[in-house]
Amino acid sequence: MPAFTTGPARGPFDGLFVGLISGTSADGIDAALVRFTRNDHDHVELVLGRTYAWDEGLRERLVALGQGGEAQSLDELATFDVQIAEAFAAAAVELLRESGTNPADVRAIGSHGQTVRHRPEGARFDGRHPFTWQLGDGNLIAERTGIATVADFRRRDVAAGGHGAPLLPGLHAALLHAADEDRAVLNLGGIANFTLLPAQGAVRGFDTGPANCLLDAWCLRHTGRAYDAGGAFAAQGLLDADLLARLLDEPWFMLPPPKSTGREQFHLAWVERRLAGNESPADVQATLLELSAITIADALRAQQPHTRRVLACGGGVHNPRLLERIGAQLPGVIVESTARHGVDPDFVEAMGFAWLARQTLAGLPGNLPSVSGAVGPRVLGAVYPAA
Repeated sequence: MPAFTTGPARGPFDGLFVGLISGTSADGIDAALVRFTRNDHDHVELVLGRTYAWDEGLRERLVALGQGGEAQSLDELATFDVQIAEAFAAAAVELLRESGTNPADVRAIGSHGQTVRHRPEGARFDGRHPFTWQLGDGNLIAERTGIATVADFRRRDVAAGGHGAPLLPGLHAALLHAADEDRAVLNLGGIANFTLLPAQGAVRGFDTGPANCLLDAWCLRHTGRAYDAGGAFAAQGLLDADLLARLLDEPWFMLPPPKSTGREQFHLAWVERRLAGNESPADVQATLLELSAITIADALRAQQPHTRRVLACGGGVHNPRLLERIGAQLPGVIVESTARHGVDPDFVEAMGFAWLARQTLAGLPGNLPSVSGAVGPRVLGAVYPAA
């Protein structure tokens, strides 16, 4: 397993940590049990990674909230906060049971929570008060698990003038940087984001736009399946050049980094406003896939044109058609899974929140200002002590 180049000296922050995240697609809670050790260098080992399903009714409401829907009341939002935390705590408990790990042996849990709004440029009603909001009460996770929990990682970076995202380029750099080539780590979640790893120079990162969120939503509507397994639905359709042009005309794609986005920007209503009305569902799916591939490739060419290797992780790594189209848009660039470099593509993000919890407990920054745009490095998150 590759070595970290950052982290505390050997001592109380070695050992086992748990990372928990539910991403933009809300397709499950990813849980990772991670062991950190330090001899001459920091090392990380994924002991066990699992994905636990949401209650389907709760997932539907979370997806609706995440893409711009409104909660019916403050009571409903507060209840979601508790329900999400209960689900995250249950995932952690089950992960430890499956791995045969005593909770007393875990240093801390790092919990991302579930994003319900991400407005780093400010709320639409006044445009002056940036925020990001993740639900999943860390008090409850600590209480249910008996393990110290670190949560609410993003808001400190936003308070410091940053986007609060992406948060994992520091981990990507430690795991996957190479001194002999320019690389990029591509996370294909609901939203796509890059970590740029030049052989020499500063690490950068930013969101590029939709990866799976539009594909998943369109597939669910027209096939009843939550995602397009293997890109089979998209393969049934033909590219609609006129629709693609209307989709690409979105001003957000032209914004320079730092930049981040979410379901509140890219959702089915956004697609529907650009439809002529006579498109076949399969053709729309094929066009949405091409939109993801083109915007990813365009962003990379604009920001790191000499990239030689793209290392993909996240759910989209299992869509060979999406990877094929990204590769076709980037001739001469190797596009491959992080698995080829010893890093499980399904649990990179969950491992990252275990790492962020460790950074926080060690009093070390978790953000990179060159990525988020914050005015400086910050220790992230709030700590909820063990019961």
